[in-house]
Amino acid sequence: MRAVTFHAHGGPDQLAVRDDVPTPTVDAPDQVRVRIVCAALNRLDLWVLAGIPGSRVVPGMPLGSDGAGVVESVGSAVTDVAVGDHVVINPGVVDRACTCEYCRDGDQPLCLTYGILGEHRAGALAEYVVVPAANVRRIPAAIPFEVAAAFPLATLTAWRMVVTRAQVRAGDQVLIWGIGGGVALAALQIAKAQGATTWVTSGSPEKLERARALGADHLLDHREPDLGKQIRARTSKRGVDVVIDSVGEATWPQSLIALGKRGRLVTCGGTSGPHVAVDVRRMFWNQWTLMGSTMGSDAEFDTIVDAFRAGRLQPPVDSVWPVADAAAAYAHLASGRQFGKVVVRL
Repeated sequence: MRAVTFHAHGGPDQLAVRDDVPTPTVDAPDQVRVRIVCAALNRLDLWVLAGIPGSRVVPGMPLGSDGAGVVESVGSAVTDVAVGDHVVINPGVVDRACTCEYCRDGDQPLCLTYGILGEHRAGALAEYVVVPAANVRRIPAAIPFEVAAAFPLATLTAWRMVVTRAQVRAGDQVLIWGIGGGVALAALQIAKAQGATTWVTSGSPEKLERARALGADHLLDHREPDLGKQIRARTSKRGVDVVIDSVGEATWPQSLIALGKRGRLVTCGGTSGPHVAVDVRRMFWNQWTLMGSTMGSDAEFDTIVDAFRAGRLQPPVDSVWPVADAAAAYAHLASGRQFGKVVVRL
């Protein structure tokens, strides 16, 4: 089958579109094989390509976490989907036989067997992918595959951050760094749906205006110094209730300056670096809660897919690329110029 793979860790120049990748087969009763129509890129795909410390990805393995397509074959025990169904894929895969405390609690991302397509196992930038049936959900045939592929990872990550972890509610002030990326845009939509007032940042005036059109209340140029102090001044020194930060080292000090009393900071990444510092005196005095978050559970995926089917959550799509131009699509994502998801059509 055709798939996007890589020769060695590095940049987009290491990518290859190969036609000789073995086609995966349905080898267990609970598995399904999906013919991928579209796949979407995430910042994770750039990290996997570059090489994540402690994570070993075999060159030649299909990359990509997000995909949508048509069910092509099913195992004997599969009843929730059938051949021909249009589906979207939850990229977080867990051993369904596991009975650890996290799986018993329905908190699959904490299980030691948990892995992500395109990082820990063959990914969705391929003509076919095989996953447990529990990882696919039917979607209406009227939904374009480009939009469906753009939906799962970023929206699931944002939902867990905003709703489950930070528990954003009506009246909260929420700061979201780096609007234009998939998680930030999903977080904006979700926070607004919760009734929050949103503050978004970007170094691009165009992106900020597009965020305004999506409902952002306050626009901040993060190229300016002392963004945290600006927010303090504009909130009469109160600060914000919640910070959504996936940048890490570069934004962390300003995130904490902006964070008000009883504030909740939740992070899902460290694109600018992994090491941050906290003045514990400010932390205990202001009674902050600092949280990490990764992906989402089966129940959370059901919730966001229901909203997606109903049209309440719709990921903006920046661009769609043919699979032959996958390296250019990766380079476009790496440039940071995109607003919304970068999609590859298989």
